[in-house]
Amino acid sequence: MSMQHLLDLTLDEFRDACVSHDKRAYLAEQVFDWIHRKNTVDFGEMTNVSKKDREWLSSTFTIFRSRIDRVQTASDGTLKMLLGWDPPKSTALPVVTQPDSLKQTETVMIPTARRRTACVSSQVGCPVGCRFCASGLGGLEGNLTAGQIMEQVIRLSREEGVGRITNIVFRGMGEPLANDKAVMKAIRMLNADWGPAIGARHITVSTVGLPKAIRRFARFELPVTLALSLHAPNDDLRRALIPWADYSTIDELTSACQAWFETSGREITLEYLLLREVNDRVEHARQLAKVASSMRARINLIRYNEVKGLPYQRPSTVDVREFQRILRRHGVNATIRASRGRDIAAACGQLRHEERTVG
Repeated sequence: MSMQHLLDLTLDEFRDACVSHDKRAYLAEQVFDWIHRKNTVDFGEMTNVSKKDREWLSSTFTIFRSRIDRVQTASDGTLKMLLGWDPPKSTALPVVTQPDSLKQTETVMIPTARRRTACVSSQVGCPVGCRFCASGLGGLEGNLTAGQIMEQVIRLSREEGVGRITNIVFRGMGEPLANDKAVMKAIRMLNADWGPAIGARHITVSTVGLPKAIRRFARFELPVTLALSLHAPNDDLRRALIPWADYSTIDELTSACQAWFETSGREITLEYLLLREVNDRVEHARQLAKVASSMRARINLIRYNEVKGLPYQRPSTVDVREFQRILRRHGVNATIRASRGRDIAAACGQLRHEERTVG
């Protein structure tokens, strides 16, 4: 009998599973308290659970489906983890002769003085295929479940010196709104009092832009933040950089984002990755200011982290600051995101790409 992934269950679903096997409903609360409050992921260590119940739990459920394939820690404290999914039952790592056959995803912990932010993946690989990104180089290999998303957060929290995760960004591998059912279930579980209890306003979902999905997501009951990965100020350049831009124009995206604001009351963030001499010129800043003025939004400027084998380069600090100055002169709230983890390939998909191209 295959083991059920416990992290894929809500508290109510776990209670039902307990009762259906003639166990006390309260067992579910006890186990989740050990996992989410005491950071214990071994049923054998749950000392207030009877030996008989621990045996049943161990034979029925698995808490972790992943294997940690690699961990890197940057000089600034950023931690990146490469996870291999559904490993063999043996505790020994398998000999990998064809890395492309592995189902691997990345997750990152970004520390600041007051926060521990987990950047999580929603898919294995990515269907979008942005020209500048390592995540989509192998295409889409599958969706992650809500439990696999939850597992990334718990894996990070158990690393030495990390502790409680305070913020979540769906900005890892994959397009979250192309796996929206699992993402929304994961958000509910991450926000739940019986789970990690991360405030909804501390959760951000970053999308490349699916107008219908944005309008649908606007009806989501929790007040999360939505970020649109725009990366170009006009349709021609955006189509050259993002293949999925063939399916929707910037006008259609801004209309959907304005509908998001009107429905949710939450300001949207426009994420703009600056690529040297590609989308970081003065005319691009002026065009972007016009786009931003059409809706309630702020702009987050991101300096590109180079990916081996791709032709794009990181912009100069002078050009980035001039880009920001032009936006602000046009009345746009524009910030520059601090670059983190530069010395450990912390950009999306880089670690998996490096692992697969070694040798």
